[in-house]
Amino acid sequence: MDQLSKHRRTWGNRKDARYVKDVTGLQVIMSHVLANRTDCEVFFQDTFDATEVVKYLEQKNASHEDYKTTIFHCIVTGLARMIKERPLMNRFVQGRRFYERYDISLSFVAKRRFKDGADEAMMFLVAKDDDTLDSISKRIYGDVHEVRKSEHSTGGIDSVMDTLAKLPRPILMFVLWIIKCLDFWGINPNFLTDGDPNYSTILCSNLGSISCPSVYHHLNNYGTNSIMVTIGTLRKEEVLMPDGTRRVRDLIDIGATLDERIADGFYFARSLKLIRHIFAHPELLDRPIGEPSGFDYK
Repeated sequence: MDQLSKHRRTWGNRKDARYVKDVTGLQVIMSHVLANRTDCEVFFQDTFDATEVVKYLEQKNASHEDYKTTIFHCIVTGLARMIKERPLMNRFVQGRRFYERYDISLSFVAKRRFKDGADEAMMFLVAKDDDTLDSISKRIYGDVHEVRKSEHSTGGIDSVMDTLAKLPRPILMFVLWIIKCLDFWGINPNFLTDGDPNYSTILCSNLGSISCPSVYHHLNNYGTNSIMVTIGTLRKEEVLMPDGTRRVRDLIDIGATLDERIADGFYFARSLKLIRHIFAHPELLDRPIGEPSGFDYK
């Protein structure tokens, strides 16, 4: 029996996370006074210099023609690396308790067709310590390609929602009340949680793929997701460099909504610095996410 299996059987743990007791008194009180995740949102939006990432992708994509690694793939991999190195970012508050996930999971919504009224599919990816940009990129590309083979949902959480949506309104209200109670205690059955973005570490919205800017997106009280990231459109813009010269750079806006209860502002700021470091040194994406980046946080 491995250590993880033993840990999951400990009293107070959930099937997807361990119960965290070593939190500050302020965090405990906040989990009761501000019990809803949507009451504790912190939103920031910033512009990232993606010039080095664009150069890196040009070289990488020249070596294979079967699929293209995109900046979205780079951002997803960079976020997974950040979470691995900054474990407090993988925490959540549910049932007025603090938990830390066993896995690093990232999710996003894929449009089946780029037209009005087309169905959307929920995509869910669990990052492993040996994952690199190549492995994550291939998984995202393969999953999206498979989803777009069909106009409608073919299973998973999408089918569960489609089935529930057909219930009469009073019955649906009662069923959802039960589901929310189970969610509070962390005992929802797997068929309700597996593949659900509301139970992922980070929920990403690639708005740049539909030529939209990164915007504020709320968190949800249901589930365990504590970080929502929106990604805008990649663009070229002239910027003032540190040496005083002006250069045309590739820029991208990224917004993030966080549950402020999981960590403090100092921890959030250092996590943001690591993301910036990865953008400046995209070769880190070729290394397994379980391997430390070597970034100096001072």
